[in-house]
Amino acid sequence: MARTVTRKLIDEHLVSGEPIAGEEIALHIDQTLTQDATGTVVMQELEAIGLDRARTDVSVQYVDHNLLQADERNAEDHEFLRSAARRYGLWFSKPGNGVSHPTHMQRFGVPGATMAGSDSHTCAAGSLGMLAIGVGGLEVALAIAGEPLYVRMPEVWGVRLVGRLPDWVSAKDVVLEMLRRHGVDGGFGRVIEYHGPGLAGLSAMDRHVIANMGAELGATTTVFPSDAAVADFLRSEDRQGAFREITADPGALYDVTEEIDLSELEPLIARPSSPGNVVPVRECAGEPVGQVVVGSSANPGLRDFAVVAAMVDGRQTCDSVSFDVNPSSRQIFEDMTRMGATFQLIAAGARIHQAGCLGCIGMGQAPAVGQNSLRTFPRNFPGRSGTAEDAVWLCSPETAAASALTGVITDPREFARDNHLTCPAPQLPAEASVNTAMLVAPLSAEEATGIELVKGNNISSLPDLSPLPDALDLPVLLVMGDDVSTDEISPAGARALPYRSNIPKLAEFTFTRVDESYPARAAEAGAHAVVAGNNYGQGSSREHAAITPRYLGLAIVIARSYARIHWQNLVNFGVLPLTFADPGDHDRIQPSDVLHLTDLHSTLVRSKELTVTCGNNDRAFTVTHQLSPRQIDTILAGGRIPQLTEQRRSGGRARTANDA
Repeated sequence: MARTVTRKLIDEHLVSGEPIAGEEIALHIDQTLTQDATGTVVMQELEAIGLDRARTDVSVQYVDHNLLQADERNAEDHEFLRSAARRYGLWFSKPGNGVSHPTHMQRFGVPGATMAGSDSHTCAAGSLGMLAIGVGGLEVALAIAGEPLYVRMPEVWGVRLVGRLPDWVSAKDVVLEMLRRHGVDGGFGRVIEYHGPGLAGLSAMDRHVIANMGAELGATTTVFPSDAAVADFLRSEDRQGAFREITADPGALYDVTEEIDLSELEPLIARPSSPGNVVPVRECAGEPVGQVVVGSSANPGLRDFAVVAAMVDGRQTCDSVSFDVNPSSRQIFEDMTRMGATFQLIAAGARIHQAGCLGCIGMGQAPAVGQNSLRTFPRNFPGRSGTAEDAVWLCSPETAAASALTGVITDPREFARDNHLTCPAPQLPAEASVNTAMLVAPLSAEEATGIELVKGNNISSLPDLSPLPDALDLPVLLVMGDDVSTDEISPAGARALPYRSNIPKLAEFTFTRVDESYPARAAEAGAHAVVAGNNYGQGSSREHAAITPRYLGLAIVIARSYARIHWQNLVNFGVLPLTFADPGDHDRIQPSDVLHLTDLHSTLVRSKELTVTCGNNDRAFTVTHQLSPRQIDTILAGGRIPQLTEQRRSGGRARTANDA
């Protein structure tokens, strides 16, 4: 049978299950990626499950999100992560070394390997022909411990690329076109696999841009073939020995098909406040701009910075614009400087920041209220920037540079015509600087013996989680609409993120972007429910968005549909995710309602449907669940960690669904 790249990668790593779309399968994981915004919890989970040493080929702990050290909290977390990497046998990427995704691609990515990452943009590694899946931190912890990763077998969405990108259009416009066509949940339950003759014009780092924002489409992951472009990239990084050709077989069939003619694309932009709100730049031309930020994992390549530098060379950015540049890795910063791009940017008025995520996660670079901020970032959810009343737009480096110079949203094609510019084609160095100085190799097993985890005052333990009761009477504390993101459940930004290792304190921020009174009301109510619309939990993989509501008493969520990662995170921490059988029932629930569920243990096992009684008016409605028997066992135990604890206590056997 002719196979796609995706199917080849799955077949090589399949541990159990049938690779039939929608069925649960288990995959062997070769590599893991964690970063500091999610990794502290992963390290606490490794401690909770009693890991002695990482059992993967490569596991790397990056520090790239929470780099600002306004007080001791972030510094304490960095030291905790360094000690955990030493204790458990992980690589450690020091603060300022770079954003995890491009740095991993440069130093560790291997065609044909699988990777689980506690960051939703882990899928960026698909640019190298990897099967890289963003998941919750607990699943990464289990992968580090040698356990397989369980996922629903996705459909394979084959996107055939033809033609070549025109001048002033780049890889960001390709993925924005996908979002324009399909929105933020169009990839749910699918792997996006790009193929076709149009790939010849896309470098490995161009492909990274497209693969990275597959997360914004809700896809399980994105996959590219490992071909000549990947070979060239690995050669430039002095890692040519890691190359392995992996391409789709002639005649391979895809579950879903689509074609994009690259030559027909134009500059695109995502309006506030969703990556799916995409329109042509020309439709927004003239809107005033107060901030432009270049960088992030979504446009991390040397080419992206070099194009911006070439466009602003000899010019000064508009005096009303804050022009910020975040190099995506220290190595790329070196190469920018070596080729003169850094000096061009500084002369044009750029503020050069350290290599890291920074404003992408709301850690600094927050825009002013009432001003448009254009960013080469992957996300623009409300408030994610650190400013509650923000207006963030997502665009290509070309559009960002043109707009920084003019002070208004500008189609780079128009800017070029007005200024008699030709499209820049920077000559990038054939060999990268290859900076490994800030990567700390794992200790040997002997050296790691006796290493103690360094825990500052801001680092708590994981909360104790109780088993699911057989009957629940739950007040509804929130009724929400569609596309609620994890940023709205557990906020990013400089106020909340420094508490990511302190669950009781972080819980005080839970849902405050939806309703500031939620933490206090939840603490008073105890066990409770929340209700949501479609695509609940989109965005970041941060499992804090499941842990802190659970800590405050969240027992069930009823939604019209869920984003993949958050749905699994709820299961992992013992929150029962249910779906309306009739989507119209969502609109009939009020925040004052009390929901009654009975015989939960046996009903979950024998049926996909449950009946919920609404106590205020004695109305009943039907909900469904999509849990596998394995996941039902986890829910009954109160979450994956108490389930593992019980298994150890009982000599390997925990209570299962069949015991219900």
